[in-house]
Amino acid sequence: MKAPPFTYHAPQSIADAVALLGHLENARVLAGGQSLMAMLNLRVAGPDHLVDLGRIPELAGITENETTIGVGAMTTQRAVERSELVARFCPLLAEAVAHVGHQQTRNRGTIGGSICHLDPGAELPVVACALDAELIVEGVAGTRQIAFRDFPEGYLTSQLQPDEILTRVDFPKVTGRTGSAFLEFNRRPADFAIVSVAVQIALDDVGRIARAAIAFGGIQSAPVRLAEAEALLTGRVPDAQAWDLAAQCAATLDCDGDELYPADYRRDLCAVLLTRALRKAVQRAGECNHV
Repeated sequence: MKAPPFTYHAPQSIADAVALLGHLENARVLAGGQSLMAMLNLRVAGPDHLVDLGRIPELAGITENETTIGVGAMTTQRAVERSELVARFCPLLAEAVAHVGHQQTRNRGTIGGSICHLDPGAELPVVACALDAELIVEGVAGTRQIAFRDFPEGYLTSQLQPDEILTRVDFPKVTGRTGSAFLEFNRRPADFAIVSVAVQIALDDVGRIARAAIAFGGIQSAPVRLAEAEALLTGRVPDAQAWDLAAQCAATLDCDGDELYPADYRRDLCAVLLTRALRKAVQRAGECNHV
């Protein structure tokens, strides 16, 4: 099938893009197009106007601030994968982005496009959830900042208003003895995850868990934080008993299911993947000391 007819727009600045979205009806934003173009061809989406952000240079790039790494919404996933700044200060993002599709997909796919699309099986929203990423949004009413935890509103639906675009995602920089791990289970490499988990663990000076962040993807319409396990792990020695407690929490998660992968199957995957990810994250925390 071919896409339905639409009018194509190519703004040269954020202000021009916002102005277009402010007066056009039934418009969609085009970022990398790795999901949207397929949806158009399948007639799942049928906008009257397509606003291409690819000619707005200030939407791309990676910057280091005092406490965060800022990633422009139009920064390609491949650029993030190859970034030394991301590898050093946000290793969880660096590890997860390598799981996104094939290299050809990552050459065009963008950070902002993936996060705004909010596919339940996508990797990058899970990282944004685990790291409490902050989203910078520009619209007709001005600029606002949205915590990722408040961003999803349902299946493939975010808090973005029709006249708003995501301009940047801020990820906190790792400090001290912090380790992370991203694991997923899928039928074939580069497929969307059936279940994925993102973990970040910070150890204190005596080797106990000072902070824990755990998020799952693929189990509900949006990523899920496992706050109960995070609280149980904090202050504990990172050992088999701690992993068992966390796995027990994961095994009680409310998971969506289907004919191929029922809810019980996904819950079992959550427990198994979490145990493996925690072990890996703690091992990495013991091997590094971020400054």
